[in-house]
Amino acid sequence: MTINHAIPNGKAVTIRTTFSRETSIRIDIKSTPAVVWALLTNAPDYPRWNPSVIFIEGIIAPGEKIKLKSALDPKRTFKLRVQEFEPQQKLVWGDGQGSRTYTLSDNKKGITTFSMVEKIGGFMFPLYAKYIPPFDASFEQFASGLKKEAEAIINTK
Repeated sequence: MTINHAIPNGKAVTIRTTFSRETSIRIDIKSTPAVVWALLTNAPDYPRWNPSVIFIEGIIAPGEKIKLKSALDPKRTFKLRVQEFEPQQKLVWGDGQGSRTYTLSDNKKGITTFSMVEKIGGFMFPLYAKYIPPFDASFEQFASGLKKEAEAIINTK
C-alpha cells in the first residue's frame, strides 16, 4: 500500500462504494520510525496516548491475536489478528470484515510519514454499512495522539 499524498496532512478521507468503505489518514511526525513503531506495537500503552482506544489486550506481533475496544463502539470488543508485521515499516491487523494498515515512511530528514488505512466491506456490506459510524474523527484523534506522543519522546532524548 502506498502513501496517498493527496490526503491532506492530518485529515482523514473516506471513500465509499456499494460494497466497501475505506478511510485513510497520513501525518508527518518529527520523530524516528523506531519511536513511532514502538508506540504502535505497545498494546497496553495505547489508551494513554490514543483517545480513540479504550482498551487493547494482547501482543502486537506476527500472527498474534488482540482484543480492542474503540471509543466509537465501547460495547463491542473487536477480535483481531496481526496479519503483517514489518518492523518500522508496516503493520496490518484485521478480522473477517476488514483490515487496518499502518505504514511508516522515513524521509531521512527527521520526519516519519505515518499513514493508516482501514478498509471494511464485502458482499454483505450494504446490509450493515449504515450501522458503522464514520471513522474520520477517530482517525484524526489517533494520528494526532501518535504525533504528539512520538514528538514528545524524541524531544526528551
